[in-house]
Amino acid sequence: MTDTQSMINELLLPVRRFLHCETPESWLEEARKPENLNALLVDHCNCELKASQTAIFLIRKYAVDEKSGQALLDWAKPYEDFVYGRSRQKDAFHGRKNGLSAELTARADCPYGQDLIDRMVRLIKEEFHHFEQVLEIMDKRGIAYSNLSAGNYARGLMKAVRTHEPATLIDKLIVGAYIEARSCERFARLAPFLDDELKKFYISLLRSEARHYQDYLKLAEQIAGKDISDRILHIGQREAGLINTPDQYFRFHSGIPATAMVN
Repeated sequence: MTDTQSMINELLLPVRRFLHCETPESWLEEARKPENLNALLVDHCNCELKASQTAIFLIRKYAVDEKSGQALLDWAKPYEDFVYGRSRQKDAFHGRKNGLSAELTARADCPYGQDLIDRMVRLIKEEFHHFEQVLEIMDKRGIAYSNLSAGNYARGLMKAVRTHEPATLIDKLIVGAYIEARSCERFARLAPFLDDELKKFYISLLRSEARHYQDYLKLAEQIAGKDISDRILHIGQREAGLINTPDQYFRFHSGIPATAMVN
């Protein structure tokens, strides 16, 4: 066994224990098809932005004042302008230092505010960097960014979130943990079937994705201040159900491809 494979196995062991199922072979078969690579990369790009947006939302809603919240919005703006705007201009962020315009200050009435800020800001930085990395790979391959409709996965997970605080925040953090863990698992499962550049890139993402799911989970446990294994189990079972349910859209986090159900 190579050193790289040993590293992968070590990183994935807790991830696989956390998830309630592995990615179905039918999804991997679909993901390996050359004609699906463009859509997979575009959706991966979108996933990186959505992950950063989710973290920004959590900080703004629960941990900081309006001024700090605006600094977070300013940080995300160049990326959102690229994705949602009419022009695809990368100059505002690609290859340049695009960071926070001000230091974030935790609200005095939020006992977990600083921990939420510290963990989520690190995640946001990494997700923005990954967004840029995927775009760079797409550019090298002549793949244009295009808008894709959202899949069912994240929307389906959010249906499990309770509607009263602090339960809402705790559940959203658990959902975030499962999304990051599934990303990590799929990067590892897919990497061996890709060309050398993409294989190396996806393997390079494993360590940060594994840490991201742990950060979300630790925050959920800290904020709850009690055992939340029942919520982790409930949301994990829903996540596995979505992964094993036929899905009309092929996305990075989609379920069983509809074509697999036809064949």
